[in-house]
Amino acid sequence: TMGNWLVNHWFSAAVLAAWLGINIFLFTYYFLFFDRDERYFYTRAILGSALAWARASAKCLNFNSMLILLPVCRNLLSFLRGTCSCCRRTLRKQLDHNLTFHKLVAYALALLTAVHTIAHLFNLERYNQSQQASDGSLPAVLSKMHLQGSEWLNPIHSNQTTVEYVAFTTIPGLTGVIITLALILMVTSSTEFIRRNYFELFWYTHHLFLVYFAGLVIHGIAGLVRGQTEQSMAEVHPYDCAEYLTQREHNCTHSCCKDPEFGGIPAESWKWVLAPIILYVFERLLRVWRAQQKVVIKKVVMHPARVLELQMQKKGFRMEVGQYIFVNCPAISALEWHPFTLTSAPEEDFFSIHIRAAGDWTERLINTFQLETPRVEVDGPFGTASEDVFQYEVAMLVGAGIGVTPFASILKSIWYKFQQDDQTLKTKKIYFYWLCRDTGAFAWFNDLLASLEQKMAESGKADFLTYRLFLTGWDTSIANNVALHFDTATCTVTGLRHKTIFGRPMWNTEFAAVAAAHPRSVVGVFLCGPQALAKSLQKSCHQHSSLDPRKVKFYFNKENF
Repeated sequence: TMGNWLVNHWFSAAVLAAWLGINIFLFTYYFLFFDRDERYFYTRAILGSALAWARASAKCLNFNSMLILLPVCRNLLSFLRGTCSCCRRTLRKQLDHNLTFHKLVAYALALLTAVHTIAHLFNLERYNQSQQASDGSLPAVLSKMHLQGSEWLNPIHSNQTTVEYVAFTTIPGLTGVIITLALILMVTSSTEFIRRNYFELFWYTHHLFLVYFAGLVIHGIAGLVRGQTEQSMAEVHPYDCAEYLTQREHNCTHSCCKDPEFGGIPAESWKWVLAPIILYVFERLLRVWRAQQKVVIKKVVMHPARVLELQMQKKGFRMEVGQYIFVNCPAISALEWHPFTLTSAPEEDFFSIHIRAAGDWTERLINTFQLETPRVEVDGPFGTASEDVFQYEVAMLVGAGIGVTPFASILKSIWYKFQQDDQTLKTKKIYFYWLCRDTGAFAWFNDLLASLEQKMAESGKADFLTYRLFLTGWDTSIANNVALHFDTATCTVTGLRHKTIFGRPMWNTEFAAVAAAHPRSVVGVFLCGPQALAKSLQKSCHQHSSLDPRKVKFYFNKENF
């Protein structure tokens, strides 16, 4: 429910509310300022309200450009997470929403860029019309002033100029076009589909942020949008003198005879983005330094369906369950870093990842490892540990598709804690549900489950872990094969003792069975998988939790891996 969400995510909700509030305040304050301030009286005479739209969106663009880099300073976030290790876990956990916030800010930038650009297209059109007008109106008179000097108001000085000419020849026009293109490319190449299937495209296009920030800093330097200077305001205030501009005699004698003078608004984007850029430079230097530390590859295992397992060691590397690392292989690409979930347990004397062929870089990495063992660099680990799993007597773990990977670490770690009689482990029973289209790419996980099952059986703890594999993308040939071997104790598809089920799980039945088996327990439900599945699990948790405080309760936790 909404109440539960707010309790668990109060920090995220507070950050979101503050961010929205500041954006609304900046926009409203500067909109009213440019719409009413007397220094821009003459500017508004030419541009109308498009001036306020352009300036207010510019302030918000500066504010969001300041924020966009902070959520991607991974090492900075790790440092924060470390320093607030005394804080409640919910607070640390919310630092993992960094990419969600990064995307939110990016969408805001895209929206504000659209507003800013459209407003300026109107402004250019109005500047152009005013320059070409010869009807003696106030915009026309203002546009003809100081064309030789530097005190002009209208940046378009000749009748022959087109809007397109200004857009591609002035500094604000050209940098505006460039940073808008950079932003469009970055946003469109970072969709889930492209990140999953063409990571390289996403990775390289995203480095256009260098172009974006360079353009942003230069963008306002020319000061094309102008206001009346302080000195001119004192001499010829628009409220007193505006009416005389359109009806002036040649031998003018009164105090309003002097033409108003105008000056640019100083560029200020650099003030907003300087600190985050310096922080980000430190972040990148720290990554380079961390990447130099030697990584020893202890073991390379080639699993079926082209899945590569790397077991590594690195001095001072300390991991926790549910964390991930970034990996670089200079032999393939010096610049590309790819994220992988750790599949080893903290109790093991190495850390491991499983890499499946899913794109050019992974294909080349797997091919390289089949011929030789190249040097790899590792940055991390990152992310908050998924220690919540250990806090429940009964845990229901649901892994869907590639989301099964973090559970390798969790299941192994639980087993080690269980064997060592660890006092921090409250878990007495685990139900594990594995949903996938076909087990091909996860044969390694199969083997892991089989070995865990064997170890548990040997130590007389066979019933500690109950798991079910749901094959959601099976075909008739498998089904016929299964029908022939239906009486065998282990499953024909996976070789596991617990039968494989074809089709999707009936969650109501599963939850009812767990509730019946543990009528007085608090059950933690953990998912690593798609959003649609999260919704149905949340619903089941709600339906099957008893209102009686002494009876079964289901708590839902979705991991952000």
